[in-house]
Amino acid sequence: MENKKLMRAMSNKMLMGVCSGLAVYTGMDVTVWRIIAVVASFITGGAAFIAYLIMGLIIPKDDAEV
Repeated sequence: MENKKLMRAMSNKMLMGVCSGLAVYTGMDVTVWRIIAVVASFITGGAAFIAYLIMGLIIPKDDAEV
């Protein structure tokens, strides 16, 4: 079993690399995660964007990708 860690991916990032890191972690396309983040932000009235910023501060960068 592979030991996965959630890291902010520095390749293919737009803002902080959270969606890109989630895409690498789950094996999904990064575009799907970006659409989920935007839709969730509109539905929750911006609370999802605040959660995104918090995740960007808490989740460590994946420096091995550079």
